[in-house]
Amino acid sequence: MRISKIQIKSLFGIKEKELDGTSVELTGKNGAGKSSIIDAIRLALTNSSNRDYKVHKGETEGEIIIETDTGLKIDRKIRTNKADYKSIKQSGTEVASPETFLKDIFTSLQLNPVEFLAMSKNDQNATILNMIEYPWTLETIKEWFGEIPAWINYEQNILQILNDIQSEKGKYFQDRQDLNRNIKNKKAICEDVASSIPANYNVEYWENASTGELYTQIERIRKENQTIEKAKMLQEGRESKIRKYDADRQIALSALDTEFSNKESYIEKEVIKLQAQIKELETEKSNLGSKKQDKKDVIENQYKANVAKFDAEVAEYAEYLDKEPQDTTELQKDAENMEKMKGLINEYRRMQRTQGEIDDLRVESDILTNKIEKARTLPGEILQTATIPIDGLTVVDGIPLIHDLPVSNLSDGEKLDLCVDVAIQKPNGLQIILIDGVEKLSTELKNRLYEKCKAKGLQIIATRTTDDDELTVIEL
Repeated sequence: MRISKIQIKSLFGIKEKELDGTSVELTGKNGAGKSSIIDAIRLALTNSSNRDYKVHKGETEGEIIIETDTGLKIDRKIRTNKADYKSIKQSGTEVASPETFLKDIFTSLQLNPVEFLAMSKNDQNATILNMIEYPWTLETIKEWFGEIPAWINYEQNILQILNDIQSEKGKYFQDRQDLNRNIKNKKAICEDVASSIPANYNVEYWENASTGELYTQIERIRKENQTIEKAKMLQEGRESKIRKYDADRQIALSALDTEFSNKESYIEKEVIKLQAQIKELETEKSNLGSKKQDKKDVIENQYKANVAKFDAEVAEYAEYLDKEPQDTTELQKDAENMEKMKGLINEYRRMQRTQGEIDDLRVESDILTNKIEKARTLPGEILQTATIPIDGLTVVDGIPLIHDLPVSNLSDGEKLDLCVDVAIQKPNGLQIILIDGVEKLSTELKNRLYEKCKAKGLQIIATRTTDDDELTVIEL
């Protein structure tokens, strides 16, 4: 598709100008209107301009019409007092979705290949990647990743988008790093807890185990042991106790004998002196035996009572005499171990919960890994089916390579060749190259570019700044 007519009225610095489909070089000094023609053509094709004032000074409407040898007619009117007008017709019929239609008949490199040389490496890469035609929408992204990643700039080429999704600076990668750090920390917690828990630890058993039963058993044995000890002590001390009671009795009896013997002597001595009292004393003497017996009986009874009481106490512990005290050392150890094991329950449960959290985090990490891997493998799949307009173009890690070399490694001449190659990749596209400021190129580069465009059958509209006051159109 070649341009057959360009007509400009009251746009930018152009009052009125008309060109045909020949290749031309527009020359003149700055302000002569050279760039205005280029900008007007770009406005017709893109409906975009970076100029603040588009309509020629003193006018209310500017217009550009472009016609092609295929029957396409583009008519745009820029107005200052009402809405702009556009008409995109193919063989007299209005084109559906006209702006989309226009985007399909040219590439951005066609409209300013010289500017491409001055672009940053990233902008050059983005421009090349935008040449790759692969139909996609946000729904495509959602199908691939189950969501539309919010941190991505979706104005980029699909390959750049995928590269940003899998990038180490991307949220998937960063989130996965956070998850893996969290997994590592939680694993350390589990390992720390596990190091304090014996092998084959049965948490359900220790949760249901009762130390109360052990301590009850220990206390019962302890009390029984005390009883056994007391029984043996009583048994071993019986003879000495009986001897003590017997000694108490003998002493009491001896004292009684002495007391009454002395009293009897005293009475006998007094008999002589107290004849008047003999009868009374005789009577008293006759009663001494019974009184002595009464007191003797009291002493004997006390002795018997003490023996009976002690024997009763011994009998109470008789059943323990043949028993040996039991050793509670093992039970005590069991109780202490049970307390220790039950003390580990909370830590064990915490370890279990943490392990569950680790499993959940691993699932999340695996999901992110799958998304990252998806973003890494998709470019290869896309390049197998996408329309690649440039011979030798491949993409590695989101970076376009021309015959295995980055675009930034190409010479300026090779970059211009690249622009021309892109321009001819659409057979039904607009076969034109716009070059604003060809004086920026060396003579060698300019001639190389002109010759290549001519050989490829491309129309060139170029501008070159000279000292001439008037705009001059030179046919190439």
